Amino acid sequence: MTKPDFRKILLAVDGGACAQRATQEAVALAALAHAYVHAVYVVHKWGLAPYSGYFDPDALGRVLNEDGRLALEAVRRAMADQKVSGSVEICETLGKSDSIAQCLQRCAKTQEADLVVMGTHGRHGVSRAVLGSVAEGLLRISSCPVLVVRG
Repeated sequence: MTKPDFRKILLAVDGGACAQRATQEAVALAALAHAYVHAVYVVHKWGLAPYSGYFDPDALGRVLNEDGRLALEAVRRAMADQKVSGSVEICETLGKSDSIAQCLQRCAKTQEADLVVMGTHGRHGVSRAVLGSVAEGLLRISSCPVLVVRG
């Protein structure tokens, strides 16, 4: 078996079970390829605005940043357990019109990622149309390969 040609893997996490599976896959692949993992948690404090009435986006941002810190700490532990080099980052979308997928694409370019790894629930039909799909959005705009890990 030849070694995969990935030097830098961008791992997108959101703290959910699908992201935990994606973390396992990204770390295992990085260990095999001797690659570096850059894990990112995207804070999109505008995602609830049309549905929630009045809310304080700054307060929501603080809560989401704490969720991100916890999710990224789990990634740090997984990387340490497998002796994989890496870093973590919390990114924030640029405003209401920015999407998580666009933010991930910017991060992938900035990090010069060879591969993006992310989890997905694999929803389809009406549930996907209502909730949207970050994975599908990234697949449409990504400038590098994307490995989507189904939860």
